Amino acid sequence: MSADADTSSPEPELRHGSGLCAGCRHAGKLLPAGRCCPGDACIRAHSGRQIDRFLRNNRDEAGDYLQDLFWERRAIAARYAPLDRIGALMHDSDEVVRRVVAERLPVEQLGGMARDPDREVRLFVAARLPPTALTPLMHDPDYLIRVTLARRLPHGQLARLVKDPEREVRKAVARRLPPFALYTLAKDPETEIRAIVASRALPSLAATLLQDPEWWVRLAAVHTAPPESLPPLLQDPEAEVREAARRRLDTIDHPISPSIAKDGS
Repeated sequence: MSADADTSSPEPELRHGSGLCAGCRHAGKLLPAGRCCPGDACIRAHSGRQIDRFLRNNRDEAGDYLQDLFWERRAIAARYAPLDRIGALMHDSDEVVRRVVAERLPVEQLGGMARDPDREVRLFVAARLPPTALTPLMHDPDYLIRVTLARRLPHGQLARLVKDPEREVRKAVARRLPPFALYTLAKDPETEIRAIVASRALPSLAATLLQDPEWWVRLAAVHTAPPESLPPLLQDPEAEVREAARRRLDTIDHPISPSIAKDGS
């Protein structure tokens, strides 16, 4: 951009009512009152910072710019306009405008944006909708949306994501499933997921995971498996697994009395 086209700093002729101020409906009222300033807070500028400053100072004007031809002016206006005016922008042609709407729109109106083509819009929807209303996003093509769902869905609906093709989604599910339901992920192809399962599993499931081929799944299972299943791990090929099993068995065989633990002696 050339210096002549730069609108980021005030120019003398703009300060005196010419240039951008010529013909502006705000020049007669807001400019003399100091509520706008060319080059700093100006609705007619092609600078997001100047437009934002203008509308922040003059929020009652925001509704008049929701249909403006310039996408950035519409997006900033949607940030300051009354909530009952921005619903009409749910299907705006520009995704930035729709993101602002998805962030501000009352939750009860968000369902209509669950199929928006823009991922960021759908992320806002997934993060804001009540957990019981997230079903329309269950098969979203973007894994980040499904990860958000896995973190927010009611426990009773998490099983629907157990077979998700994306590892990060299944990891989120493994962290939230009730322990009695973790068997559904006990044979997951991803070691990290099986380790999460092992660390949270009920004793009976943890005992089966002591046989896992990956040592760090076995290590996680040591802490949740029943004590009687641990002696074979004293011969485990991995030193960390052997040591973890030995420490847990020692604690069980020689429990620290409450008085000793309290005194530290």
